Amino acid sequence: MTETDRPVLVATEPIDVTADMVISELNRRGVPVARFNPADIGDGLTVSALFGVCPAPVVGQLRTRSRTVMLEHTRAVYWRRPVWPRFEHLDTEDARYAAAQTRHGLGGILHGLEDARWVNEPMREAAADYKPRQLAVAQRLGLTVPATLVTNRLECAREFIASHGEVIYKTLRWTPYERGGNNLTSWAEPVTADELDESIAATPHLFQAVVDKAADLRVLVVGERMFAVRIESGLLDWRKDYSALSYSVVDLTCQVHKQLLAFLDHFGLVSGSFDLAVGRDGEPYFLELNPNGQWGWLQQATGLPMAAAFADLLTEGSTRR
Repeated sequence: MTETDRPVLVATEPIDVTADMVISELNRRGVPVARFNPADIGDGLTVSALFGVCPAPVVGQLRTRSRTVMLEHTRAVYWRRPVWPRFEHLDTEDARYAAAQTRHGLGGILHGLEDARWVNEPMREAAADYKPRQLAVAQRLGLTVPATLVTNRLECAREFIASHGEVIYKTLRWTPYERGGNNLTSWAEPVTADELDESIAATPHLFQAVVDKAADLRVLVVGERMFAVRIESGLLDWRKDYSALSYSVVDLTCQVHKQLLAFLDHFGLVSGSFDLAVGRDGEPYFLELNPNGQWGWLQQATGLPMAAAFADLLTEGSTRR
């Protein structure tokens, strides 16, 4: 098989405009693509792999309704936003068993494709997806981090708010949340000491001093390429109202550029979306990394070639081959 025939696997949910943009770029270049979602296992998705009987460590096939991929020829895996099956038609114990077998079976086969380029390798993404650890790594690398407290102690939270005045509460991780049949989204919100009570002891909470910001930055890193977009909104959390946003492409300082690349390298990632706040003093404050953040709307707003950068990375494949 020639290099141009080697396929790219794209693992994502059924509706993913961002993945569509990358796949369109790959199609334009004539790169074979097989898109699949783990939730389709047993319903249009099959996998079969051999170990220990061939020169290649992993030999087998992944089949969708429209594609068949020889696993040993995989060029790259774009691990975008896949959904794992929940087996809701089974009883609780059987569903738990089936879900575990799928994650460790299908997931284990894919993880064995170490000669393919991963964007990003999911276990490395998972390791990077902890905000407290991100803050510690950012500070070690010299990035400016707002004063932040993670605690489930009421007295500590109240003391922190008293010391820093304007403080926000942020979730430690986004998760689907429903109440009364309505899907809820958690924003960064102001919090006062009087609002808190002993119920915070149930779980750790993240409190952060408000940055006196002039704007926000969303920085997408794809391999060695970096796309920095300044977001003007006047909002504490710009995600609340996309219609209120304006965008401009900016250049980062050489120091911040190196620090963000070092941050990804620390976790073994090749891509990620950073959120920073620009203080009125011009200082960038590290807020968080989303290892697999959205960026499609930024390409549409700015014309930056983000999808092409992903296609370049996936087309290149692993540097180990």
